[in-house]
Amino acid sequence: MDKFYIGSHVDNKAPDFVLGSVKEALSYGANALMFYTGAPQNSFRRPVSELKGKEALELLKENNILLSNVVVHAPYFINLANVTKPEIFEFSLKALIDEINRVAALGYFKLVLHPGSHVKAGAELGIEQLIKGLNLAIAATKECKVRILIETMAGKGSEIGITLEQVHQIISGVEDKDRIGVCLDTCHLSDAGYDINDTEGMVKMLDEIIGLANIYAIHINDSKNPRGAHKDRHENIGYGFIGFEALSRFAHHEAFNDIPKILETPYINEKAPYKDEIAALRCNIFNSSLK
Repeated sequence: MDKFYIGSHVDNKAPDFVLGSVKEALSYGANALMFYTGAPQNSFRRPVSELKGKEALELLKENNILLSNVVVHAPYFINLANVTKPEIFEFSLKALIDEINRVAALGYFKLVLHPGSHVKAGAELGIEQLIKGLNLAIAATKECKVRILIETMAGKGSEIGITLEQVHQIISGVEDKDRIGVCLDTCHLSDAGYDINDTEGMVKMLDEIIGLANIYAIHINDSKNPRGAHKDRHENIGYGFIGFEALSRFAHHEAFNDIPKILETPYINEKAPYKDEIAALRCNIFNSSLK
């Protein structure tokens, strides 16, 4: 079996829903994928029974795609770090509990979550509130095996989870260590000030601060902005400030052999570039004709 696990964000829409997500991933030559269980910007969710989950699992099995290489992303509106508005915290907590249960019902066990924003209350208070919410959500879903993966962020606005130290603080505060982990994002790391070009130094830092064993997914994205810009604008692989060589070297590092790498790069001329980008990363040859 191919040990380089790579795929992309894929759609989850009618009429095939999650089955369509798997079909789309296969059309890109992927052996990993990420999808949302509903629109990421709003709280409307179709019942899991309508999402063709069983058929999706069968298609994954037929194509030897491991369940550990399927990642679900939580909706963006969840903000457990909100200290100033209790109603937002409660709404977010309910939404996260619901999402955990949906992921478990579909048969998967990796859920990526943006750590949220402290909304000018200060990072420390925001982190404390997030940890509180994570522990409550995990306690409310004790029967689930879903692991929440805290995504590293770029530092836009009042985001938390910008530094590796903050991410370490978050995962350290979660009581059930079997239910928490980290999702790296190369664009976010670079925009936060980390040097993806220094592969060995970056891997060493990750291991020392958050522990490589805590990393369960990686978003592989180039950045439209220079390192430290705190902008969070993804670029196609090799067309941004990180560059193809650095991203491919990072993706192929032996420390990440068993970890799914997921592309979230922009469409080009309204078309998904993922088949070409996956092929380029897989064979470690930059595609200079994408755009």
